[in-house]
Amino acid sequence: MVPTLAADGEEDQATLDLGLAVPGNAPANPDTGGVDGADLGAFLKARRAALDPRDVGLPQGVTRRRVAGLRREELAQLAGISVDYLTRLEQGRARNVSDEVLDSLARALRLNPDECSYLHNLASPRLRRTGRCPAQQVRPAVQQLLDAMTVPAFVFGRYLDVLAWNPMGGAIAFDFGSLPPDERNLPTLFFLNEDEARALHPEFDQVCEELVANLRAEAGRCPGDPRLAQLIGELSLGSDLFRRLWAGHHVREKAHGHKRIHNPLVGELHLRYETLRLPDEPDQAIVTYTAEPGSDSERALGLLASWLATDDIDQATLRRAAGG
Repeated sequence: MVPTLAADGEEDQATLDLGLAVPGNAPANPDTGGVDGADLGAFLKARRAALDPRDVGLPQGVTRRRVAGLRREELAQLAGISVDYLTRLEQGRARNVSDEVLDSLARALRLNPDECSYLHNLASPRLRRTGRCPAQQVRPAVQQLLDAMTVPAFVFGRYLDVLAWNPMGGAIAFDFGSLPPDERNLPTLFFLNEDEARALHPEFDQVCEELVANLRAEAGRCPGDPRLAQLIGELSLGSDLFRRLWAGHHVREKAHGHKRIHNPLVGELHLRYETLRLPDEPDQAIVTYTAEPGSDSERALGLLASWLATDDIDQATLRRAAGG
């Protein structure tokens, strides 16, 4: 399908067709996360399309807009740059973009702090990573720390790989120990095992949006990493939902919040999570889950802990309870 052109020569965002002739209607050349001028342009166009003109004080107008969001000339005016320069940025033809221009674009697009950092990373060729990242290893002392915790806890690495967990973590979530290490990845578990993930997570759609926004932020920090390109390619080919969310170019890292998890043994858990970065391992973070004191969820976690302590529960029991 050939994209139609709006009156000002821009592609009408509503008529772009990403499906090409490959199995499963997945794009033949999916967005692989490789960071270059094309990715910078795609991000700018996506954020421009997502911004309502009224949010920046522009009138909606009496005629129907052919282009979603801001027109190119409107963004250029708000950012204080020429339309020609913005066009070159969006087409991936501009190099050595100054921090001042990037900051102006970030303000005009109302980017959040994570999106602003992502924008700067996309425009910084010095950050390009052309080789595979070294394998991620969790120090024994960190695993000992997890095991000493009485609440569910995990260590997540690059691209939301699950590197380590304690018994309580395994009791509330996936059976990570049954998977090969290279398959212990949260986006993979959610998007390529959707039925199981939906059964465990009542807020599945929201969690998926957060995972993709987090993965976008990771992509900006590790441009050119073949491991990232492989992961994004696999998810794009295997999941229509991932492909749609990835095309939105949303960027946000949530370091804390609330989650609902349906545990097959004790029912629904309402938990708070906190993320603690490891200072000497910037790609790794400990994530803990706690329940409100005195709540049903706290009592449910206590019940799981007592079963674990008496060896009355293991992952095989959890799988049987879940019907797996």
